[in-house]
Amino acid sequence: MSTENLLPDLLNQELDLQFELFNNQTAWQLGCKLKKLAEDKNAVVAIEVYAFNQTLFSYAMPGTELDNQHWIKRKRQTVLRFGHSTYYIGQYNRAKNREFEQQVHINAEDYCAHGGAFPIRIKNCGLVGVVTVSGLPQKEDHQMVTDALADLIK
Repeated sequence: MSTENLLPDLLNQELDLQFELFNNQTAWQLGCKLKKLAEDKNAVVAIEVYAFNQTLFSYAMPGTELDNQHWIKRKRQTVLRFGHSTYYIGQYNRAKNREFEQQVHINAEDYCAHGGAFPIRIKNCGLVGVVTVSGLPQKEDHQMVTDALADLIK
């Protein structure tokens, strides 16, 4: 699928994967769901659910490194600043034939457009947080997050 065709699908995911209610308990359920998905796939990932200006769930699977935490922070900051999944931001910039991290207003130490971070939104309220996975290729990080969200929201 071309990048131009992928962008509307990614935006539709963001519209579809919104919560009626999100709180600390929901964050715990989401984090545990991601942990189980990772274990079922034997995936070595770090997971963070961040909402209401605090980390509500964090888990680093055996085999992850400090580098995964840096990726999580940069991905989270990108979603909080731009309001879209990091996979969308990366694909959007790819469609524009530019590197997100190379733009003059972006500090690559603080932001990245590598898939795996997704906005947590409450319907009729807006952005309240970010769920992030780090450790797999970006499309797989993104897919793991959207699979967990879809399963929890349904």
